[in-house]
Amino acid sequence: MPAPIGFAIVGCGMIARFHARALAEIPDARVAAVVSRKASTGDEFIRDMALTCPVFTELEETLKVPGVDAVIITTPSGAHREPALFAAAAGKHVVVEKPLEITPERCDAIIDVCDRHGVKLCTIFPSRFGDANLELKSALDAGRFGKLTLGEISCKWWRSQAYYDEGGWKGTKALDGGGALMNQAIHNVDLLLWMMGDVTHVSGFTATLAHERIEVEDTAVAVLRFKNGALGVIQATTSVHPGYPKRIAIHGNKGSAEIEQDDIVRWDFEPQSDDDARIRSMKSGASGGAADPKAISHEGHRRQLADFVDAIQRNRTPKVDGREGRKSVELIRAIYRANETGRVVELG
Repeated sequence: MPAPIGFAIVGCGMIARFHARALAEIPDARVAAVVSRKASTGDEFIRDMALTCPVFTELEETLKVPGVDAVIITTPSGAHREPALFAAAAGKHVVVEKPLEITPERCDAIIDVCDRHGVKLCTIFPSRFGDANLELKSALDAGRFGKLTLGEISCKWWRSQAYYDEGGWKGTKALDGGGALMNQAIHNVDLLLWMMGDVTHVSGFTATLAHERIEVEDTAVAVLRFKNGALGVIQATTSVHPGYPKRIAIHGNKGSAEIEQDDIVRWDFEPQSDDDARIRSMKSGASGGAADPKAISHEGHRRQLADFVDAIQRNRTPKVDGREGRKSVELIRAIYRANETGRVVELG
């Protein structure tokens, strides 16, 4: 039996706990080390997660530990590039929490170094691994929507002022890279691109309406034109109290479907299939992060990290690699540019 893939978790914030829980449920994976700027924070983390691995304050030392095969980077968004470059150059596979980085150029730097050193790279987008979203993607790939006409996402969430005030980096351009779009709604932006394909033109507006002392948007809207000719709509907020479940809806001239959180709420096609009744009845019971970022399941992380472990073992590309992760960052930055210039922005 080959040894489990050993992961070093870099950063011990809230999202690192989701990764630790997920790895504990993957037979071929283990947490081999933890990296935290403050040793006391790392010690608290391994105590809370019931881990027995060493704690380091420097990534360089960690990468020398026998059995560290990969790193998971859970630092603030604008601090993903440096540890990713360092780990890849040391021959370690790389997992990066969303977003991959905060600009396409910084994403490219990570992708390029992983390519050069022959290591696997994935961006964490666990929504792609949810049952309802997999059914939606399968219906799209089967052509059940006919000609695609409209794709919509809505992430009307709430975050308190205290959320932004804690930690010293949330809501900053340098480390958060953006607000409701880059931090919260990016999951649905990724889903929309995965379902509908590339965007050619975008226009949008952003604003900061419900919070103080932040440099980024808490409210954003955008309209899109996709390469396939369909149109799209994005709504993203952390300014809508009390916060509502995220939604994605796909429409075509032969069918429409809508998912709220992780449940299918509309599933209408002509002609219908024998499986449609089963799909309509699917209920996950999952709670979302509409008002509380901690109120989500780690199951999506488990599924995605299990895919990454399998990709290493079979020497294949992970289902959500760096190039896939770059797409949502490019689109979000284009929305910011459209807001700044007041013009339609053309992509790629």
